[in-house]
Amino acid sequence: MNKNVGTTDKIIRIVIGLIIAVIGVVYQSWWGLLAIVPFATAFMSFCGFYTIFGISTCPTKK
Repeated sequence: MNKNVGTTDKIIRIVIGLIIAVIGVVYQSWWGLLAIVPFATAFMSFCGFYTIFGISTCPTKK
């Protein structure tokens, strides 16, 4: 798996994951578990959808 998630993208994914988790806790809903997806993609620096569409937010090596 090649990394395709850049630093800014990671920060955004972590923030979105935190928001989803907090909403899940506040409303006592299992939907808060969906926070796992943005956290996992941020920490692995890999997004499957980016691979499908040929997107990469990582800086290119020169």
